[in-house]
Amino acid sequence: RVTSTMSYRDMRNFTEMLRALGYPRLVSMENFCSPNFALVAEILQWLVRRYDPGSDLPMDTDTEQDRLLFIKSVSQFMATKAHIKLNAKKVYGADGYAVKELLKIASMLYEAMKSNRVSEGHAHAPEQFDIASKAGDLKVIRGLASEITEHGSSLSGLLKQEVELQELRMTVIGRPLELDEIERELKGSINQVHGKTREVIRRLENLAGDEANLEARIEKKKQELERNHKRLRSLQNVRPAFMDEYEKLEGELKKHYEDYIEKFRNLTYLEHQMEELNRVEQEKLEATN
Repeated sequence: RVTSTMSYRDMRNFTEMLRALGYPRLVSMENFCSPNFALVAEILQWLVRRYDPGSDLPMDTDTEQDRLLFIKSVSQFMATKAHIKLNAKKVYGADGYAVKELLKIASMLYEAMKSNRVSEGHAHAPEQFDIASKAGDLKVIRGLASEITEHGSSLSGLLKQEVELQELRMTVIGRPLELDEIERELKGSINQVHGKTREVIRRLENLAGDEANLEARIEKKKQELERNHKRLRSLQNVRPAFMDEYEKLEGELKKHYEDYIEKFRNLTYLEHQMEELNRVEQEKLEATN
């Protein structure tokens, strides 16, 4: 299905653009329900000739090799001439994805045709220049001008160095090979490598010593922790000397508290009885009066 590879809107735009550009055949969505390389190649050839009637590209598509050469040539042509990058793999697939790639060329030709019509329609109209509409272009132009200046300055500096560098380069190239000097430089490089190797080995040995020291410190801390645990357990098992007096005072306090609760209850009960007696006497007094 076309909907799995491209949208209905893209397909509609593509067919309308081909019709507006003057493509002689009627193209519909059904043409790309399945891969259709013949139609894709025909449309691609027509678009290329519409862009550049004098283009000289291999147009044979009989064999697989011819089709690959055709797709590759058209992709390179559009990239160099129109700065349009086509995905050759999708174009070769000749399905909805290929139509998306063809839409890039068709859109460019369609926009150019519209611009040409607009310029012809306004050929005799008074020229107007809207600075506001060109503000974005001016900003881009300023940025490009700044980049060109920077690159030009950098290139100028490099070119100034080229005279000296060229002389050095030619001197080195023209110098005959001296085996003794090459051997001496190789021996020097080998000695440097050996020195670096010894340094690495020394660091590894120091690392092993540091690891041993760290393990010894860890073992020492573990022993101290174990001793502290034993001391804690022994302190938990030892009965303090004041515990007997504490338990005795705790028993006496408990007894005093029970006496207090009993007396408090009795006092509360007697106060309640007193209030009831006063209330009864008051009622009798009021009844007598």
